[in-house]
Amino acid sequence: MTVRTVAILTAGGIAPCLSSAVGGLIERYTRVAPDVRIIGYLDGYAGLLAGRSIEVTDEVRARASRLHDFGGSPLGNSRVKLTNAADLEGRGLVAKGADPLRVAADQLAADGVDVLHTIGGDDTNTTAADLAAHLAEHGHEMRVVGLPKTIDNDIVPIRQSLGAWTAAEQGALFARNVIGEHSSNPRMLVVHEVMGRHSGWLTAETARRYRADLATREFVPGIGNDRRRWDVHGVYVPESPIDLEGEGRRLAAVMDELGCVNVFVAEGAGVDEIVASMEAAGQDVPRDAFGHVRLDDLDPGEHLASDFAERVGAEKSKVWKSGYFARSAAPNAEDLALIARCTELAVAAALDGRSGVVGQDAEREDELRVIEFDRIAGGGAFDPGVDWFVELLEEIGQSRR
Repeated sequence: MTVRTVAILTAGGIAPCLSSAVGGLIERYTRVAPDVRIIGYLDGYAGLLAGRSIEVTDEVRARASRLHDFGGSPLGNSRVKLTNAADLEGRGLVAKGADPLRVAADQLAADGVDVLHTIGGDDTNTTAADLAAHLAEHGHEMRVVGLPKTIDNDIVPIRQSLGAWTAAEQGALFARNVIGEHSSNPRMLVVHEVMGRHSGWLTAETARRYRADLATREFVPGIGNDRRRWDVHGVYVPESPIDLEGEGRRLAAVMDELGCVNVFVAEGAGVDEIVASMEAAGQDVPRDAFGHVRLDDLDPGEHLASDFAERVGAEKSKVWKSGYFARSAAPNAEDLALIARCTELAVAAALDGRSGVVGQDAEREDELRVIEFDRIAGGGAFDPGVDWFVELLEEIGQSRR
């Protein structure tokens, strides 16, 4: 099939790769297939449903490299699940009784799209595969080549999603300032809440990068400028249960010695216990269109802070959330290199007639390849038993369970 028109959309939450990936795709097509028309759907699947798109002009092509310097997405994002018709009807995105998949597929066909590039998480990319299948059933062939985006780094079987390294680096930068709050009050508890609904990778990697930076700094302990007061004293991820009683005793000793406690916690840590408690009490659990618990409404970081504050005898506690700060950054050098490799392969795959999600296949020795859609899934777990995380916990005196 000859590729005449390529469409790009970004969807889900933002990450430090979207602008760069869009720019990289435009640059690559301009270099190897300059006659291919490129359009971008605005605001993800919401824009596709409404037929809102922009043309990538020659002027945009000439300046596409500038997009590598920005966070966010030039096309805009939205959280839309095309199989949840009731939600989309309620939001006015489709007419009553309409099949959202059919509406989106008809728009792609009307726009003559031969290749759709989706930059998003597992929902974004598997939805695109559903669209391609729907179009094929109705005689319109379309290739879909996705790029993996999530700062949680939890797309199965992809080893490293785009933007995750940058998010960890930015989270560490955020922590460098907020941990200074340990000196704002006697017996201060600082809780750094990091994004990560199901996976603790970002929390763990953020803590690792923060402590690596801490190791490069020089202190003056004789006046209270003690490295131990700036250190991380606990790291909690969804994959490991939190021993509240045991950790409470350990951190109380830290508080007594140093006058402060600093912990990093994934937003999904302890959520199952909180949800179970709410449901047992007959309370409604807030959920989004995908059925995910609305963590902003549940606020697990505040639950944990409240519990630990009582156990360690804190006079004051504060929860700081780095997620929006970290996910909106421009990509760092590590991510730029990975984005370049992935966009190059994505364009080659599209022109060669392949579909799938481009990424390092963890089940095939981390080979960078076009991974089959039926193998893509979300909720990939972080392994808290990896050597570097075990070493980190040992260094801060936290036991593993």
